[in-house]
Amino acid sequence: MSSRLHARRLQVPPQLADRGIDQVIAFTVPLTVRFRGIEVREGTLLHGPEGWGEWSPFWDYDPAESASWLRAGIEGATQPVPAARRDRIPVNVTIPVVDADLARTMAAESACTTAKVKVADPRSDLWEDCRRVAAVREAMPDGQIRVDANAAWDVETAVWAITELNAAAEGLEYVEQPCPQIEDLAQVRRRVDVPVAADESVRRADDPVAVARAGAADLIIVKAQPLAGVVRALEVIDAAGLPAVVSSALDTSIGIGLATHLAAALPELDHACGLGTLRLFRGDVSGSPLMPVDGYLTPQRGVVDVEADDPDDDLCPRWTERLDLTVAALADLERR
Repeated sequence: MSSRLHARRLQVPPQLADRGIDQVIAFTVPLTVRFRGIEVREGTLLHGPEGWGEWSPFWDYDPAESASWLRAGIEGATQPVPAARRDRIPVNVTIPVVDADLARTMAAESACTTAKVKVADPRSDLWEDCRRVAAVREAMPDGQIRVDANAAWDVETAVWAITELNAAAEGLEYVEQPCPQIEDLAQVRRRVDVPVAADESVRRADDPVAVARAGAADLIIVKAQPLAGVVRALEVIDAAGLPAVVSSALDTSIGIGLATHLAAALPELDHACGLGTLRLFRGDVSGSPLMPVDGYLTPQRGVVDVEADDPDDDLCPRWTERLDLTVAALADLERR
């Protein structure tokens, strides 16, 4: 695996050129640790009259699901950002599935006062998760700790695991997506004393507000790319009527920058945002990565200043094919 960023310029599809896109760059950048089952982050950057947008759906997303991400990338490149209500955004540090000592170090060095700890990974059992959470608490005695199970548990496992993790944390801020189904989230919410946040039930749902209507969550996690952009994300938050945490979809500085504008536009921002994920990257598409300072980010657009190399590997054909399929899927979606 390469230890550095690679970027390749793609031909702009006519359908995107008609929308104002004049550059498309595919990128690949290694991660510092395995995260969400991957060791390398890939995607594309779209340039238009307002700057850069990002389109970086994970490879388990088919063209139909990737179409919402593409709409977000087009919006980011061609539309202005909404008016800001605040000039700085609190962020959490994200602790991946690592041993307790590294988790403690990552939390202590972050300068953040909130940590999101990944749990329920196949590479880790509950007791390792508890040790990781307890180590983060040692590093953040007065901070907030939230855990993310990525929909890995059934109801009974969730109730048991949340109880143990809450004890290890000496109090959790919330648990993110403990179960995959909305009805299961509702059951867990009734049976535990820890607030439940919905992530996949928002960003991967045909109806992202259904989880709120069902009373299955105390708050929602909102990611601009999966929700088709900043404008629609704001609409979802308004319709849900629940507190929202703006998070990254493991974005580069381009996606992070647009997400800071989403967070800045919220009427209320009661929780730290999950926008510190560039610490998981070995590089970035910007020479000035949008990294938090003292636990905060300033709302700003990211700038692409890496050079796109000649297409000498399979990055171009791989992403050209995917882009063409998704452009067609987006056209189908918009005809409905």
